[in-house]
Amino acid sequence: MTSRRDMLRSALLGGGATVVAASAMGSLGPEAAFANTALDVDPGAPDPNFAEGRIRSIKDNTLLVLGSNMVIHNIKVVDGTSLWKLGPVAFDAAKPGDGLYARGVRMPDGTLAAESVWLNIVNIKGHIKNITDKTIHLDHNGKEVLCHVVAGKSVAIHSESPATSDLSMLRVAQHVQILGAWRPDTNEVDIATVFSPH
Repeated sequence: MTSRRDMLRSALLGGGATVVAASAMGSLGPEAAFANTALDVDPGAPDPNFAEGRIRSIKDNTLLVLGSNMVIHNIKVVDGTSLWKLGPVAFDAAKPGDGLYARGVRMPDGTLAAESVWLNIVNIKGHIKNITDKTIHLDHNGKEVLCHVVAGKSVAIHSESPATSDLSMLRVAQHVQILGAWRPDTNEVDIATVFSPH
């Protein structure tokens, strides 16, 4: 049976790949951004199949990304690549300036053939300072983050309950965790999910 990685490798090496936000091979959700660490990487060593940074430019189906460690990554988006930006998106949702995490298969030329790309993903914890029907003001380690409720996208998960678009159970001073999409170069986030312990 052909693995997802073999399919990505053949898509890249075969050339002429069309760029799509794929679900045919099973899209990886945002919670998986850091979960799929390679088993053959030594503790403390960088994972060669993972890249992070900010998009400097986009040419055809390749993202030129400057990592936080000043390393430049060429990341190819191919048939089968899953892209997330507050939800599954098409390749044209990626913009210069976006932050990203990418996981995939490292090719002989050093290019990363992306399995999954998470654009502007943030996962932050804090206490609610203020809440309206459209925003949550979050105190995150003493800094305010303005979190925007996005109609049709934002949901809350209270304790063990299923996800709901009803955020009315959230309260000022409550400790929450927010998964969302950062608005580059601001202290603002669009909410995908608010997790509250009770």
